[in-house]
Amino acid sequence: MQETTSPSDLSKDRLRVWLRMLKVTRMIEAELRERMRLTWDITLPRFDVMAALRRNAEGLKMSDLSGVLRVSNGNVTGIVDRLVADDLVERRAVEGDRRAMRVVLTAAGREMFDEMAAVHELWVDELLSPVGAQGLNTLHSRLGRITGRLEEES
Repeated sequence: MQETTSPSDLSKDRLRVWLRMLKVTRMIEAELRERMRLTWDITLPRFDVMAALRRNAEGLKMSDLSGVLRVSNGNVTGIVDRLVADDLVERRAVEGDRRAMRVVLTAAGREMFDEMAAVHELWVDELLSPVGAQGLNTLHSRLGRITGRLEEES
């Protein structure tokens, strides 16, 4: 005869999974932050801004960049200021809108980001190496279901 899991047990299992996911995410993020700091003296938020800009070759308005990263305009402004000072991004006027600025990667920024992205991928591969192909496919699928449901509800 097959055992059934009570709703209470399933709820506790889901809570345990959530706590494990949170712990693993925080540990991986901390490791990536440290490696980026040591290797390139760059923060993860700066890397994230550069990644968003690399995906949008024409650049992004500051408000769009905030939206893509899901952070406030103020947070993005400080990060962009530092990237501009390091000649990794530049601000360009938006034609027809004197108040808006578009942020784009410089050639040096593209070159640096491409190098960082390649190494970042190797680090993530290493950190997730305990999970094989089948486990990755299952995990990706299950997390996709959760993402889909949350996106439907919002």
